[in-house]
This record gives sequence, C-alpha cells and structure tokens, in this order.
Amino acid sequence: MDLKKIERISKALGDPYRLKIMEAINKEQTWLQCSTILEMFNLAQSTVSHHLKQLSDADLLITEKDGRNTKYIVNKDVFSSYIDYLNSFKE
Repeated sequence: MDLKKIERISKALGDPYRLKIMEAINKEQTWLQCSTILEMFNLAQSTVSHHLKQLSDADLLITEKDGRNTKYIVNKDVFSSYIDYLNSFKE
C-alpha cells in the first residue's frame, strides 16, 4: 500500500461521522442501503453523501448501484492492508 493511499484512508477516517458510518455498515455483515444510512444520522442527505464519497474514494467502501439506490459494504481487503500498515509501527 503506497503512502498516498494511506494518507487518503487516514483522512477519510479522521471524521467522527465517517467512523460512525463505517461502524454501522460493518455491523450489517451485508450490503447497507444509502437510505438506511441516512435514517441513522441527523444529517442532511448531501452531508451523508459527501461522507460516503470520501469513504468510497479511499476504497474503504465497496459501492454498488441497485436501480436508483446505492448500497455499501466495507472493503475488508483494503481495511486489512491499512491495519497491517499501522501494526508495522508496534513491532
């Protein structure tokens, strides 16, 4: 994993709402609809969309269109690589 990708992931995870969104999606164990995510937070739709875009652009979320809706799932491979990078500091 290159440093640019590490930086993008770190910035994406640097917001408390994005962390909460990641936790909510991760708890599901399957795809989570954007509309469901919207209902979980007291935020404007555009704000939630911005947060989801940041997480998707960092490859932390896998996005799939489902008709007019979008659904999300955590990208476990990218997350594992990021965790491996962080763990390299404790050795």
